[in-house]
Amino acid sequence: MLDLAIVLAFVVYAIYSGFQSKSKASESLDEYFLAGGTLKGWRAGLSMAATQFAADTPLLVTGMIATGGIFLVWRLWIFGLAFLVMGIVLGAQWRRSKVITDAELADMRYSGKGVTLLRGLKAIYYGTVINCTVMAMVLVAAMRIAEAFLFWDQWLPAGIYEPIYNFISWTGLSVLGGDATVDPSITTTNNLISIVLILGFTTMYSTTGGLRSVVATDITQFFFAMVGTLIYAGYILYHAGGIGGIISKVESIYGDAKSSELLSFTPNVEDAIMPFIVLLSLQWLFQKNSDGTGYLAQRMIACRSDKDARVAALIFTWVQVFLRSLIWLVIGVGLLVVYPYDLAETAEAGFTASRELTFVNGINDMLPMGIKGIMLTGLLGALASTIDTHLNWGSSYWSNDIYKHIISEKWRKRTPKSSELVWVARLSNLLILFIALTIMFNLGSIQEAWYIALVFEAGIGAVLLLRWLWERINLFSEISAIVASLVIAPIVLTFVSEQWLQLVIMAASTTIIVILVTLLTPKNDPKKLADFYQKVRPSGFWKTTAQQLGEDTKAPIQRMNFAIKNVIITAISLFTLLVGFGKLMFRPSTEGVVLSLVLIVIGLVTIPIWYKGIFKTMGDDVVG
Repeated sequence: MLDLAIVLAFVVYAIYSGFQSKSKASESLDEYFLAGGTLKGWRAGLSMAATQFAADTPLLVTGMIATGGIFLVWRLWIFGLAFLVMGIVLGAQWRRSKVITDAELADMRYSGKGVTLLRGLKAIYYGTVINCTVMAMVLVAAMRIAEAFLFWDQWLPAGIYEPIYNFISWTGLSVLGGDATVDPSITTTNNLISIVLILGFTTMYSTTGGLRSVVATDITQFFFAMVGTLIYAGYILYHAGGIGGIISKVESIYGDAKSSELLSFTPNVEDAIMPFIVLLSLQWLFQKNSDGTGYLAQRMIACRSDKDARVAALIFTWVQVFLRSLIWLVIGVGLLVVYPYDLAETAEAGFTASRELTFVNGINDMLPMGIKGIMLTGLLGALASTIDTHLNWGSSYWSNDIYKHIISEKWRKRTPKSSELVWVARLSNLLILFIALTIMFNLGSIQEAWYIALVFEAGIGAVLLLRWLWERINLFSEISAIVASLVIAPIVLTFVSEQWLQLVIMAASTTIIVILVTLLTPKNDPKKLADFYQKVRPSGFWKTTAQQLGEDTKAPIQRMNFAIKNVIITAISLFTLLVGFGKLMFRPSTEGVVLSLVLIVIGLVTIPIWYKGIFKTMGDDVVG
C-alpha cells in the first residue's frame, strides 16, 4: 500500500497543478501554450529533459545494450549535437520569433499562395502523424510497465471488472506485453484499464492548466524519475556485485568476444566502420527535431529571455546525454548479468522486446516496498511528462494553425475569440489520443518502431536547419521535403535492409530534391525576408537581405561561425566526459585507465571555454 500511496500522492499533485493554472491558461493561446513567455531557463530545460526521459526510453536503452552493446546507444547520444545546435545557434532565434507552432513560422518566413497549404500540411504531419506515433511508442512502454504492477483483476470488485472484461473479450482487442502465462483477455483488460486511467489523469491536468501545469509537473516528475533510476541502479549494482563484479560476470557469461562487443563504446572496425560514420555524420542532422522543431522549440519560445533559451537547451542536453546516460548504462549493463541470455536467443523474433522488458522485471524483482513506489512514480512521471507535452504540443497545431488560421481566418473570414481557441485546444486532445491509441495496437518492439520513425524523419531534417541559415529556402522547399519523405521512406524500408544505408539513401535523395526545388522555384518576397530578418536576427547566408537593410553583409555569417565554434567546443566537452566516465566504469579487464582519464581532463578543461563563449560573448541578451 505504501507504493500505491506514493503514486496517488503524485497524481493528486499533478491534478492540483492543472487546476491552479487554469484561469491564466484560459486567457489566450499564448498563455495556454507558451506560459506567457515567462519561463526561466532552468525550468524549461528540466521540462524538456523530463519529456525526453519518457517511459519508453529506458526500455529502448536496455534493448539496445543487449542487442548491440553500449556502442549502439550512440544512436541516442549523437542527438546531443542537434540539441546543441538548437540551443546555441537557434535558441534565441526561436524565442524572438514568438510563434506558437513551427507551422506558424511558415507565415513569418515564406511568401506565396502555398503558405497556407504548407502550414496545414505541417500541422497534420507534425501535430498528428509524428506526434501520435511518438505517443504510441510511449504507450507501448506504459503497457509493459503497467502489466507488471497493476493487477486490476485482483483489485477491482467482480461487478466492476467482469463487465469490462466481457466487453473487451467480445471486441477481440489484444494489448499484450511480455507475460505469456496470463490469460490474454485478462492481460488486455488490465492493460487497457491502466492506460485509460493514466491518460485520464494526464489529460485532466495538461488540458486544464496548459504549459504552466505541464512544466510544473514535469519538474516534479523528473525529480522522481532520476531519484528512482539512481536507486534502481544501486540495487542492480548490489545484486550484480558492484561495477567490478558486473564486468567480470559479463566476461564470464558471454565470453571474451561478445563481452568486448557489449562493453565497447566504439564499433568493430572490420564490419561496422561505414555504419559508424553514417551514424555520427547523418543521424543527428537528418531527423524531425534537427532545429528543435516541436516541443523543444516551444520551451525555448516560452522562455523570458534569449539567455534563458540557451540555458534551457544546455541544461537539457547535459542532463539528457551525460547525467541520465551514465545511470542508464549501469542499469542496462547490470541487467545483462541479472538476467543473462543465451547467444542463440538473439536470432529469435521477440528477442529485442523481451530484453526491453527486463528493465521492468528488475524493478519488480529487486526493489523493496516504498522504493518500488518511488520508481513506479518515476516511471509514471516519465510517461506523464511525455504524454502531457505531446498533447499540449499536438493541440497547438489544431487550435492555432488549423482552426484559427485556416478554418476561421482563411475560410470563414472571422477572428475567433481567445476562449474559443482554448476550448478547441482542449477538445483536440481527444482526437490526438484516439489516433495514438490506434497506432499503439499495431506496434511491436519499441526499438523497431523507433528505427522506422527515423527513416521517415530523415527526409525533412536538412530543410528545417536550412530555412534558418539560407535565405533562398522557400515554401516549396519544405513541401518537397515532406512529400519526398512520405514517398521514398516506404520504398526504402521495403527494399533496403541495412539501417545505415536506409539513412544514407533518405538523406541524399531528399536533400538533392530540396535543393533542386529551391533553385527552380520563385524566390521569397524580399520584404517578407526583411521583416523576418529584423525580428529573428538569423545567422548564416543572409547577405542579400542584410544588404537590403543596410547592415553589414558579413554579420550573419560571422554569427553562425561563432555559434558553430561554440557548438563544437561544447560537444567535445560533452562527449569526452560521457565516454571518459563511461569507460572508467565499464572497462574490460584488458584495458587500462589512461584513455578514460585523458578524456575526462579534456572534457573538464573545455567547460570554461564554451561557457564564456555562449554566455559572455554571444551578443546582447534580449528580454521580453
